[in-house]
Amino acid sequence: MSVLPARPRARALLLLAAAAALAFLAGMALDRPLLRLATKAVPAACLAVMVAGDESRRGRGVAAGLGLSALGDFLLEARPSFFLYGLIAFLAAHLAYVAAFLLASRRPAPLRAIPFAAWGATAFALLRDELGGFLLPVAVYMAAIVTMMWRASAVGPLALAGAVLFGASDTLIAFDRFHAPLPWAPFPIILLYWAGQLLIALSATARSGRDPGLA
Repeated sequence: MSVLPARPRARALLLLAAAAALAFLAGMALDRPLLRLATKAVPAACLAVMVAGDESRRGRGVAAGLGLSALGDFLLEARPSFFLYGLIAFLAAHLAYVAAFLLASRRPAPLRAIPFAAWGATAFALLRDELGGFLLPVAVYMAAIVTMMWRASAVGPLALAGAVLFGASDTLIAFDRFHAPLPWAPFPIILLYWAGQLLIALSATARSGRDPGLA
């Protein structure tokens, strides 16, 4: 079963998102700050508009998360000093996803929380001494993304895969910023992030209304 939306408008938005993503990657490779600023938020914004066409409450929740992510993208790219504001925007995005996933499934699934809690606790323990004034904001953010991945695991494979890719991207950002610069990290960070957002969006727009999986 295809998970790509069949509506021409949705496909056009995906093409626009892909074009903006390629332009942003070119801006990274060529060191063009204005090109990066003009294009970074476009992929998530396109996905938000695409998902907003789904009139379900879950679809609206995912659309809200994507819109907040687009805001976070813009803030993080605009100025390094906006990092905390970008963090807050993405925190709100994760909370929107949690709310959307709870609308799809309220199963407690406590055992599924264990690997994600271990992921977050390990990353936080490794970074704790280097967080400085960001200790509390990062702790809250990590708790939110761990919760988001846990709740995605109760929804289905598409949502789970998207959440894990998003979590991997954020983990790389944390180690690159707070532990030691990772010269190879910028491209994997953005590619993991976009892939995660796309899968989360597709999990909300599947025709059946249920996450159909990755096949």
